[in-house]
Amino acid sequence: MPIRVAQVATGNAGMLTLRQLISDDRFELVAVSTSTPGKVGKDAGELAGLDVRTGVAAVGDLDALIAAGPECVVYCAMGDTRPVEATNDVCKLLEAGIDVVGSAPGTLQFPWGTMPDKVIDKVEAAAQAGGASLYITGVDPGFASDLVPLALASTCQRIEQIKCYELADYATYDGAEVMFDLMGFGHPVDSTPMLFLPGILAMAWGTAIRMMATGLGIEVDEIVEHWEAEPAPESYDIAAGRIEKGTIAALKFSISGMVAGHPAIVVEHVTRTRDDLRPDWARPAAGGGSYRVEITGEPNYVVDVVPSSEHGDHNHAAIVAACGRIVNAIPDVRAAAPGIRTTLDLPLPTGRGTYAAPALA
Repeated sequence: MPIRVAQVATGNAGMLTLRQLISDDRFELVAVSTSTPGKVGKDAGELAGLDVRTGVAAVGDLDALIAAGPECVVYCAMGDTRPVEATNDVCKLLEAGIDVVGSAPGTLQFPWGTMPDKVIDKVEAAAQAGGASLYITGVDPGFASDLVPLALASTCQRIEQIKCYELADYATYDGAEVMFDLMGFGHPVDSTPMLFLPGILAMAWGTAIRMMATGLGIEVDEIVEHWEAEPAPESYDIAAGRIEKGTIAALKFSISGMVAGHPAIVVEHVTRTRDDLRPDWARPAAGGGSYRVEITGEPNYVVDVVPSSEHGDHNHAAIVAACGRIVNAIPDVRAAAPGIRTTLDLPLPTGRGTYAAPALA
């Protein structure tokens, strides 16, 4: 019998998870909610960009969504700039006995050592009260900085360091709130964007650092943050807006999990808005973006993951990958014990149920 599912939010990620929920016969879509008044009442198929009508009209609040009786909710509302609200939403769903998978709030990917204990206790209490499970994931933080490196680590006899990269040109990414408000593109180079306020990087990527450490059986002593910015050589437009000459146009930042003074686990991002900026920084393996895992040990590894899509570029493909990981986890999360679940708790994914033969010419 299909799993009764509902979708919260229909933005860049939510539209794509919704698309799979509609087309994947493992699931029965029963509700969609949106915070955009103009979307309320529209059919889920239209919101997913599909040429189908589902008979499921979008509602404007969680109560109406809960009333539809889903067994699992895919939660893709913005969490980076509204972590408290996203956490409260998740708790409400869990208390109602509904499992939750999603992209936010990101700190719940692996909150121990990163979030305050009282927040973790609140989420756990909600999950236990409703007998429900929660699984939050993405790309990075997400499978590119937990599932992939840990799978490679399982083949090593010795590991000195794991380093995970996201290397991408964000010129085609149209998320203005993330690009300008969070990451600081288009802002003065001597300003400090929200993402780089002390402790924010460690909170956002500490989930990945501490999850990998737990998987390796080690304990991180501290997390060290670093960031630097490159100004635009001239003014130009990107999908999210305009970058004026002299303002932030490229970023490199890293988060290092230190063990006895050694950077044992490192996550580094190089984010450009033009390909010619800072050629001395690490570059993607192909196209406009890739994810790289480097393991120093025995054996050594350098593995590049280059996402692509028939419907868009590397930025679109990365979001599709995150959405596929989220939706495909639903059956395992449904089977999991109540509480906050992580990649370390779930079975090794197989992609079961996702195969589709190509159409014959």
